[in-house]
Amino acid sequence: MLAEERFAKITEIVEQKKSVTVLELTQLLGTSESTIRRDLTALHKMNRLIKVHGGATAIEMDYATKDADFAVRKDMNVEEKKVIAKYAADLVKNNDFVYLDAGSSTDYMVDCLEERDAVYVTNAISHAQKLIRRGFKVYLLGGPIKKSTEAIIGVEALKSLEKYNFTKGFFGTNGVDIKHGFTTPDNAEALIKKQAMEQCHEAYVLADSSKIGQISSVKFAEFEDAVAITVSLHDDTMKKYNNIVEVNEK
Repeated sequence: MLAEERFAKITEIVEQKKSVTVLELTQLLGTSESTIRRDLTALHKMNRLIKVHGGATAIEMDYATKDADFAVRKDMNVEEKKVIAKYAADLVKNNDFVYLDAGSSTDYMVDCLEERDAVYVTNAISHAQKLIRRGFKVYLLGGPIKKSTEAIIGVEALKSLEKYNFTKGFFGTNGVDIKHGFTTPDNAEALIKKQAMEQCHEAYVLADSSKIGQISSVKFAEFEDAVAITVSLHDDTMKKYNNIVEVNEK
């Protein structure tokens, strides 16, 4: 397959799926990872897509109405997420009562947690499994499971949250915008995030650079309601806000 033909197919796939991993593209096109990575670099320079760690996203991603599958999102911007996750995990202290939202960034955070005297509550089955295997004390909310994000949602989960008062909560997001706040594509998941955040004394949102300036269809919190943890900001207008923490990549 000629390079221009691959470029056209890759661009079409990214525009249709909005986000895609290198592995997916190798399988769809029958091409090596090294070739796909070179193609993504070239297409990024041509402004036909946005190359991110582990894959690519569509240029027009400022308004998202659908969640990518958890497996896809977990492979996107991995190094940024790991840096953010380590910083967030270090915020958990002795005897904290912590809420851990479902999501790929918080999943990396779970891997970094060391505070065993804290108690953790989560709506993510994968988080609970990891924590229990490592000997942490963890509670899992009840309710139906959303397939794409593997998050527990619904009325039962909302009722469970009402009884808790968390010292700290850590949340994922699809978008961070000064005017539109923290957003996600799914209304049911937004309700869980909103309720959990209202029960937190301190709330933190883990947001890699691809989430900054993005907007999804449902707001779960105002911009000033939580501290956003991210890597180096490219938007200078956000630098003046005290609830943005820039973590240096190592």
